[in-house]
Amino acid sequence: MIKTIGVLTSGGDAPGMNAAVRAVARTAISRGIKVYGIRRGYNGLINGDIIEMNERSVSDILQKGGTCLYTARCPEFRTAEGVDKAVAKCKEIGLEGIVVIGGDGSFRGAADLSAKGILCIGLPGTIDNDIACTEYTIGYDTAMNTALEMVDKIRDTAQSHDRCSVVEVMGRNAGYIAVNTGIACGATEIITKEMPYDLDEVAKKMLETRKTGKQHFIIVVAEGVGHSQEIAQTLQEKTGIEARATILGHVQRGGSPTLRDRVIASLMGNYAVDLLTQGIGNRVVGMQNNKIVDFDIQEALSMQKPYETHTHEVAREIAI
Repeated sequence: MIKTIGVLTSGGDAPGMNAAVRAVARTAISRGIKVYGIRRGYNGLINGDIIEMNERSVSDILQKGGTCLYTARCPEFRTAEGVDKAVAKCKEIGLEGIVVIGGDGSFRGAADLSAKGILCIGLPGTIDNDIACTEYTIGYDTAMNTALEMVDKIRDTAQSHDRCSVVEVMGRNAGYIAVNTGIACGATEIITKEMPYDLDEVAKKMLETRKTGKQHFIIVVAEGVGHSQEIAQTLQEKTGIEARATILGHVQRGGSPTLRDRVIASLMGNYAVDLLTQGIGNRVVGMQNNKIVDFDIQEALSMQKPYETHTHEVAREIAI
């Protein structure tokens, strides 16, 4: 049976990562497995920034955003020499398996370690929800709720001044946060890379709805599209309606995780330790049909995730 494991968070932080770390640590400890917390991702693994954890090491972190293990980029780990250094450190302290909480880049690193004999399990931790093998990623729900709260506040000002507010949300190259925030806040238009859009048509829609009595407008733009200031300026020129752009930015990555993020992170963390105790590695944990499942890392990385086209179409139809 596996005796010693590590847990790390890598890439961008996401609300709920702490819940996953907590679940990994306490599941392992309850089964008599020694747990090390690896700080600052793969950088910490290479450089030995590692601490032994006990059941109290993860007390009172469930409700906190960010990651108690910190996170960092590690260009060195992308090299063969860097991977070898990490493997050597694992052997030095007796690490037999590692739970890696992060995104696609983190999983590629986990695959490299698995190929060298270190059992690795990836947990999908990113607000972007852009990991193809899973319907849901840790941090996604909190980020959407944060974005929605911010848009609702911006709407108050837009309504007071009869303005159009162009709000850019995060999501990297994926439009999942944008489309769900957009339908939830009643946006006049949602602009993402996945769906074609025409600013002439958006302007036309704004003018048509103004004839029915609507005086303020919300346009939600995905980070992957960007150019929110230019979009606002273009819409103002085409409609004569004052338009302002707001980029929400990293506020969406912080904050106390929602119930959904805490529960799913906890279930995924527990599942990851289940796999390791069976001697299983080179897997990514995900959610399909609301059930926790796992995939081979290479299979997971090769998958393509469908966009929520129907949700986008519904949002457009009811924004009149």
